[in-house]
Amino acid sequence: MAHTDQTMRRVLRREIAGTIGVLTDEHDFRAMRRYRSFTFDDHAAYLQQMEALLRARASQGTHTTIALFDPEEYADFCSAAGLDPDAHASRTRFTAELAANGPTLPYEGQALADLLPALVDEAVRQATWEYATALLARLGSCATCGEDLGRAAFSRAKRLVLRILETAPPGNRHLVCSVSGVPETLLAVLHADEDIDGTPHLDEAEALEFISVLALGLATHSPGGLVMRISAPSGPERIHGWRLRGYGLEPLTAGEVFDAYCIDMDTGDLISPESNVDYCAPPDLGDENPPGHHH
Repeated sequence: MAHTDQTMRRVLRREIAGTIGVLTDEHDFRAMRRYRSFTFDDHAAYLQQMEALLRARASQGTHTTIALFDPEEYADFCSAAGLDPDAHASRTRFTAELAANGPTLPYEGQALADLLPALVDEAVRQATWEYATALLARLGSCATCGEDLGRAAFSRAKRLVLRILETAPPGNRHLVCSVSGVPETLLAVLHADEDIDGTPHLDEAEALEFISVLALGLATHSPGGLVMRISAPSGPERIHGWRLRGYGLEPLTAGEVFDAYCIDMDTGDLISPESNVDYCAPPDLGDENPPGHHH
């Protein structure tokens, strides 16, 4: 009976999914060393052991997700929940909170050195989206028409992004939007790879972040820009660009796109153009009559 019970427990253990919080950099690792219950003393060795643990779980058929463990957020969590931060149980409770609400990535057997940068990018993307969304929500309503300014700007940005993708030449599109002075510079990236039928495939979370950042720039009339790089199966890559202007996008000329990529803005020196790349004026978005300004 005991052997049967042990076998059953091993089988059940394979059914348990888990989340592991990882300290991705040396600074965060040193911050955790102030807790006596955290017994690791070398970050590189810690990451090696972490990767060995992940590979062992994967070899047993156990699904594991990786979360970014932030010592400052952990201390705040323990303070708010009345937990002892120098306790293993507190760290596991915080990790469970990360699994429910924070950015996570599944471990699929890849090297930890490849997974951690992607995890950091995911955390930055979520933080950018949350920040942009919070600022949009604080804009309130238009003093003239009563429309919610954040919602109106988001709808406007969504239409512009869809129009950019509709008018773009065939190929995989890589879009970057930057907005400055809101009060800090925000950067968002959107990948739109073509499916077999030619329609762009978008990651929903990535698209929400990108549209939110663009919407914030439009709503606040902040300086910024949007660049699209198109990679086609044949022929050179194409780069198009727009500047944020008022409540819309103003196309850059081919020369302006070239200057943005091939002139050092600090020294004015020419930078060698990329090979097999064309710097082009963007397609017409058909946006001659943008909606009126809100106040």
